[in-house]
Amino acid sequence: MHVIETSAATASVLEVLARVDDPEYPGVSIVDLGLVESVDVDGGRVTVGLIPTFLGCPALAIIRADVERALVDAGWPDASAEFLHSPVWTPERITDAGRVALGEGFTVAVQLGERSPPCPRCGVAAVRTTALFGSMRCRSVARCDACGEPLEVIR
Repeated sequence: MHVIETSAATASVLEVLARVDDPEYPGVSIVDLGLVESVDVDGGRVTVGLIPTFLGCPALAIIRADVERALVDAGWPDASAEFLHSPVWTPERITDAGRVALGEGFTVAVQLGERSPPCPRCGVAAVRTTALFGSMRCRSVARCDACGEPLEVIR
């Protein structure tokens, strides 16, 4: 996970961002998904740098608008968010809390490296890919060979 150096103002902005959910995963914040790369506070001006899971993600405009709206509502009227082209997002950026929320709420496993991820239902690392691309480019379709649960895998 990327660590952002925090001042009191930056910490305040990060608290706001931690309440901005990914539109595809209500209840899972953009912070837990590892989308927040940078927060710059210069007086009353806030600029948030975000990393997309992939550049063609259809939710990018929604995420940007949600971030800017949340910051304005929290008292940062001169706030903007921008998507950065680097670094490249990887599943390793997802926090432990994000992995748990994805598994419990959406039956989504997170693949780290080459090893099979544990099944979010039974915990056994017996997840087998059945289709390389799922509903989004960053996800594949899989099934747990241990419990039979169909699931998606963020990769």
